[in-house]
Amino acid sequence: MPNNASPHYSPDYCHSVQIYYEDTDFSGVVYHPNFLKYFERAREHVIGAGVLSRLWHEQQLGFAVYKTEMLCLEGVEFADLVQVRTRFYFESKYRTVWLQEIWREGGKKAAVSATIEMVCMDSQRRLCPMPEALLHSLSQDFIAPPGL
Repeated sequence: MPNNASPHYSPDYCHSVQIYYEDTDFSGVVYHPNFLKYFERAREHVIGAGVLSRLWHEQQLGFAVYKTEMLCLEGVEFADLVQVRTRFYFESKYRTVWLQEIWREGGKKAAVSATIEMVCMDSQRRLCPMPEALLHSLSQDFIAPPGL
């Protein structure tokens, strides 16, 4: 799956997250590193915990964050129920790019947005291509870019 000028995206996935007091700072606003946890949890739901576990235990392959860009546009607060909206594309057979946003209920724009690049690595931390079966299963419902 080589890099294209206009990548084919996955469909949008949504994952709900309840904001607990433990997620916040003294003022009741989510402490910013917790957004990375919510994004990771949403990615795990997209791929599947069982798939990730089998990938590691059977093939000694896993994913690591290569690059992250995150914008905190609005505060998220204690007791909010937010939606993590996720879509991704394959940058190459080694790398996926995840476009993720956190939306507050009734929000007119994303409260937090991030672009997270993940690479596939083996147990020796060497870059490895993603298995064909994984590429196939994750790309079944991809959407062509607008105008194609």
